[in-house]
Amino acid sequence: MISSDSAIALLWSAALLDFVIGDPWGCPHPVQAMGWVIQRYTKGAWRWWKEPWQLRWAGVHLTLSLVCSVSVGSWFLLYVLNQWLWPASLSLEVILLASCFAGRSLRDATEDVLRPLVVGDLIVARSRLRRYVGRDTDTLAEQDILRALLETVAENTTDGVMAPLFYALVGIAIPDVGPVPLALGYKAISTLDSMIGYRQAPYTDLGWFSARLEDVLTWLPCRLMILTVGLLSGKLKSVLSLGWRDARKDPSPNSGWSECAYAAILGVQLGGQNWYRGVAKLKPLLGNPRQQIIPQHVHLALRLTRNCFLAWLGLVLGVSLLNETTPLLFILR
Repeated sequence: MISSDSAIALLWSAALLDFVIGDPWGCPHPVQAMGWVIQRYTKGAWRWWKEPWQLRWAGVHLTLSLVCSVSVGSWFLLYVLNQWLWPASLSLEVILLASCFAGRSLRDATEDVLRPLVVGDLIVARSRLRRYVGRDTDTLAEQDILRALLETVAENTTDGVMAPLFYALVGIAIPDVGPVPLALGYKAISTLDSMIGYRQAPYTDLGWFSARLEDVLTWLPCRLMILTVGLLSGKLKSVLSLGWRDARKDPSPNSGWSECAYAAILGVQLGGQNWYRGVAKLKPLLGNPRQQIIPQHVHLALRLTRNCFLAWLGLVLGVSLLNETTPLLFILR
């Protein structure tokens, strides 16, 4: 069982580490190891199996084995270290949990593109945007780049920032588990979805299970995030109204709602035509085009994401302080 004080200290330490340092280039990251495993497995699956049903079962095996390995492996490693060298266990726990929070990485990536964009250097902005999105960027106009950035912030607020925090809190509420195993487990599912969870060939069969599992596990954190940003912005009614009208147009049960929330709060429209490897793909229009997207909208979206994250942490801290003698486990149950 994790104590209230330990849980609060761990969460805030990891959040502070992510805010100050983030994921420096060149430093090892758990997602890199997950990506390596996924790539090797995927190549082997395509080499050995050809039938759709075989690839579907391979996708199920890959998803369950990776998620279980990451979750159970991290729990066992931290448990052993805690028995013999608890300072190392605590330090590693903070580092691993911070690696699950992508707030600093999201901010750095966005500002990396915005800096050349605001001075009119579209060529550099397009080149840098290519690092972070899957769409073709060579011919994007300024409005298209800003829309891509705002859509990236909206989507990653859910699966890159808030959902890992949600599962970290769930892990604290489960006796003898802690925040890291479940947060890393969700990160593994999110990585699988981003790498192979596509409807197009050749990923259609291999990635179907991870894509649907990610949709299911992100559903609740997404709705809680939407309620939070709606309340923080004072526009909850607009967020829910627009989401009910437009979110169902998006094939994803979660990203449509995330984008609708930010579109409603900022008074802009997201979606439209994108190009992927020379193929046009029309995404549903979300929101009302009351004004054009400007860099300030992207900065406001980043600030809203940060405030949403802090609000959740603050809520947990506040609930814990209501009864200092009660374990956080009991409070969250």
